[in-house]
Amino acid sequence: MVKVNFWLKRLIKEWLFLFSTLGVLATSIYIRRIPHYDFSDFRILFLIFSFLVVLKGVEDSRLLELIAFKLSKEKFIALKLVFLVGFLSMFLTNDISLLIIVPITLTMDIRHKDLVVIMEAISANAFSSLMPSGNPQNMFIYWFYNLNFSHFVKAIYPFTMISILVIFLMTVFIRSPGDVVNVKGIEVKRGSYIYIVLLIIMILVVLKVLPFLVSFVVVFYAGVFERKLFLIDYFLLGIFFMFFGFTDNLQKIIHITTVPKGSVFVLSTILSQFMSNVPATLFLADFTKAWKELLWGVSVGGYGNLMGSLANLIAYRIYVTHYPEKQNSFLAKFLGIGYFFFFLLIFVYLLLLKG
Repeated sequence: MVKVNFWLKRLIKEWLFLFSTLGVLATSIYIRRIPHYDFSDFRILFLIFSFLVVLKGVEDSRLLELIAFKLSKEKFIALKLVFLVGFLSMFLTNDISLLIIVPITLTMDIRHKDLVVIMEAISANAFSSLMPSGNPQNMFIYWFYNLNFSHFVKAIYPFTMISILVIFLMTVFIRSPGDVVNVKGIEVKRGSYIYIVLLIIMILVVLKVLPFLVSFVVVFYAGVFERKLFLIDYFLLGIFFMFFGFTDNLQKIIHITTVPKGSVFVLSTILSQFMSNVPATLFLADFTKAWKELLWGVSVGGYGNLMGSLANLIAYRIYVTHYPEKQNSFLAKFLGIGYFFFFLLIFVYLLLLKG
């Protein structure tokens, strides 16, 4: 009974996986058809799986925690933390960078922690948009549309650069002369540098510098030397798998082969606000070849409310767990700042890509 309750609560918590699974089952029953998966679907799933395995090792090593504390001195602590989250998110994904840095932020004796955490979430979404390895939706778009690295960066860099400029202007004022860092003893796991090597290998695989088959090195290492690295977020993989099947079934039901190019940005932005930018990407990708508009839409859609990006929910959960009495004020500030960036980047898109 205890196990049943545990899994029931977990499924409710992982509602995106639950709804995507129900969507596959409902559409499969309706059209009496099992979804079709091709090799490219499984290649993307294995790539994300291997990347998550490496990130588990990097996270457990505590090496990045030590770096974060060493970088955080008395001046401009907030600015350093916010930009450290951003830098890490380009290579470790926005979710992992927040899981590492936000708890560190909350242990520090600094003012305006709520604003710092909010700007860390904004920074994670901004910086991660620039790299294919920055977040799951970028990784998917990069491989699904078989993109070139330079074309990918050229398409999205205005979004990132303008976001970074505004983040800097807003964060540089979140400071106080008397800030002090409470540095606690951090013991870095022995042999942790192997994870950095494996991470570099996986980033090169994601960027298509190394062939796809090299990613099997990660699985081999984990299977032989450290099986606990397989304790990753399988629900995220499940969401990808189910949405691949759901969109395949949906094409057979509604008979839509393409979404008009001019609607892709608007649809992806709005859908991200209701179902998060990862599933919004998976849902629309089968219906459009307009990858630039899709990339911009889900990047902008990561701002706004908590649902826009899983990174937003992570920052929110960690903060309110430490300060439950400040939940409402934190949410109000998060929505205010989030929607400021949301509408600002919509304006930028209309000005640069539609102007």
